[in-house]
Amino acid sequence: MKLTGLLLALCLTIMTTAMADEPPQLNEEQQQYLMQAKKIWDSLDRQKGSIELPNGVATLEVPDSFYYLNPKDAKTVLVDVWGNPPETAGDILGMLFPADSTPFDESAWAATIRYDEDGYVSDEDADHIDYDELLTDMKKGTREASRERVKQGYEPIELVGWAARPYYDKQSHKLHWAKEVQFGTDPMHTLNYNIRVLGRKGVLVVNFIAGMNQQAMVDQNIDTVLAMAEFNKGNRYEDFNPDIDEVAAYGIGALVAGKVAAKTGLLAAGLIFLKKFGVFILVGIGALFGKLFRRKSA
Repeated sequence: MKLTGLLLALCLTIMTTAMADEPPQLNEEQQQYLMQAKKIWDSLDRQKGSIELPNGVATLEVPDSFYYLNPKDAKTVLVDVWGNPPETAGDILGMLFPADSTPFDESAWAATIRYDEDGYVSDEDADHIDYDELLTDMKKGTREASRERVKQGYEPIELVGWAARPYYDKQSHKLHWAKEVQFGTDPMHTLNYNIRVLGRKGVLVVNFIAGMNQQAMVDQNIDTVLAMAEFNKGNRYEDFNPDIDEVAAYGIGALVAGKVAAKTGLLAAGLIFLKKFGVFILVGIGALFGKLFRRKSA
């Protein structure tokens, strides 16, 4: 049986037994498939508490309502479970998941963590940015990037608009905003929610992976995630020394617009991670996985 047929059969088995509070009867192929998911789940080192990121410049304070995955485990989820190209996960410092979810849940959402060491980003322009005008420019840039994507064999991408207007907190030096993005003709739009924490020599990049239908849930947790990430002493924004430290060639506006555009001609929207291509993310698999394994693990 082809993989697609196997997965559809597995989903059908799950759906037909969902009303009964008992594990569905699976054939050998289906059991092997589910065991592969369990093997990955058991291998993930789900961490909480005070966690220094691998680059040593920042620390996460992860509460009991979340868990952190290290770079190796994050790449496993992004590539092996959610089906993203391996090269897109090369600089990942980890991921954050709600404590009550697994990467196999259909409704799973998460946040990736990266660090861009391009220098100290001045926030002098923060109070003078016209975000409506910036959005117009971003839509134009996304259309240009989309044409290049299509030429390379990928589906087109469209920036629909703000899902949450950009907001910068000058006291904490934290910036966040959200974009609504459509890939191809998919009626389920992608929520591209972004957090940037400004530091002495670079920016901590936290990007959420979720659907537009999950925005309310992400909104409820945005303050919690914002509070987790802090630069270590010596790497904080206020530790900047103009005599020896390098200043980034862009400001707050460019962070929102996607500074990658200046380097490659493509918007940062091309770096959005997806989970819709992952073979594990199908209707029913999360419910079955949770029923059989998650409770035991807990």
